[in-house]
Amino acid sequence: MADSSDNSVDLASIDDAILRSTDAPNYGVTTSGFVPKPFSRLLAEKLALARTLFGSDLDLGAGSALRKILELSSLEDARTWAALASIYDNQYVASAQADGLSRLGEELGLPRPSLEAQGTITLTAHLPAGVAGVTLPYGARLLTPGQHDVALDETVVLSVASPVAVANVVAFYPGPDSNLDPSDPNQKITWWNQDDPKLAWDSNSLLSVAHSQNPNVPPEQIVSIQHTLPLTGGELFWPDDRYRALLLSAPRSLWTVDSIRVALSLVPGVRQVQVRDLAGGLDADLPIFGQFDFLERLFGAERDIASPYYFDVVVASTDSAIWDGPNGLAVALDAAVEDLRPMGIRPRIQPADPVYVGIQANLVVSGLALPRGSSAAAINVSPPAVALKQRLLARVGAYIEGLGFGEPVRFAEVMATMMSEPGVVDVQDLLLLVPTPPPGSPTITPGVGDNVPIKPTQIATFVDTDTGLTII
Repeated sequence: MADSSDNSVDLASIDDAILRSTDAPNYGVTTSGFVPKPFSRLLAEKLALARTLFGSDLDLGAGSALRKILELSSLEDARTWAALASIYDNQYVASAQADGLSRLGEELGLPRPSLEAQGTITLTAHLPAGVAGVTLPYGARLLTPGQHDVALDETVVLSVASPVAVANVVAFYPGPDSNLDPSDPNQKITWWNQDDPKLAWDSNSLLSVAHSQNPNVPPEQIVSIQHTLPLTGGELFWPDDRYRALLLSAPRSLWTVDSIRVALSLVPGVRQVQVRDLAGGLDADLPIFGQFDFLERLFGAERDIASPYYFDVVVASTDSAIWDGPNGLAVALDAAVEDLRPMGIRPRIQPADPVYVGIQANLVVSGLALPRGSSAAAINVSPPAVALKQRLLARVGAYIEGLGFGEPVRFAEVMATMMSEPGVVDVQDLLLLVPTPPPGSPTITPGVGDNVPIKPTQIATFVDTDTGLTII
């Protein structure tokens, strides 16, 4: 019995010495979170413990049976450590993933939202005499006989020379119901939504071309729609990063500026929301501090108690949103805030003023399979050149669309974004173009190096056309 006790004491002391010498305190729950112990360290500790117990001449080579047993044991321990790390991380919104993050969101009352289904349609222009082309802007809305809303996911330009295009489309409303199947007549994308003002922005737009021929000409007669493949992806949900950002910004109470902002940001067609409660801060009508009687007056301007109290909501909509109408965004926003506002307090909802920003630049590229010996025009319309320009537009568009209210479009940021694209050696004569609404109208061109200023109630919106990009 004594020998057994002595062996136990020796084993415990040896194990303690090995743990202290292998940096064990830096694993498990630490000040930076839970750090799982990797397989290599687990195996190294077991090998060290075995040599200490059985002697340094113990055979622990690659073919040793004992080493194989220790490797299997370390592998199982590594899986246990990984499971513990997952359990720990899934307790917090900042680190949870997949189903763990979804469960935390459900506890906050914000289930993970669905994505919008995506797909393609074929557009064919039947241009009347004297019309060179027609422009279908990004976000232009389409309809099905079952009143499903769909929008173009890119700008499409059709001309006499190129009358047919395969266009990407995205459902306006998220969820599996947006997986539109053209075999179902009610789900077949058939019509252009004539309530969409983007279809009549300028003389090259669809409704303008149609009405120039005859006010009764349907737009489908000018640009026909062929929907043959189902839209897919509506059964999927927001990715972790996007969902985590929503949960981290979610309020933990009902009536706050943040609670209104989060509720409205989840309405389909909303890009960003700015909620301003002026009475919650300094009032412009306040007397100067030297004449203010803090004991007799509230820290705010007096108002007529018979007048309703309002707070302001400025909404930046996506390109595919339609503001007015019985099914418009304004009605949906008012319905979303109705159950959150206290009695007697009403929202004053207004659309943000978009500032459209495009880019123009000469590009020096390397490493692309461009046609050699061709003219500059032929090079710029070649598939590798077009693909490069689309990648650049996606990069710059992601930067601009991520800006908030009042944030200027910075020349240096656009330049750095374009230069980070592989294959781009230099960007010369970069200009930020500001077409006055709607896009396609006369353009204001700041100088080289100038930013585009944005006012507090304005938001930058990217114009995704590559006509200003030239490979030299």
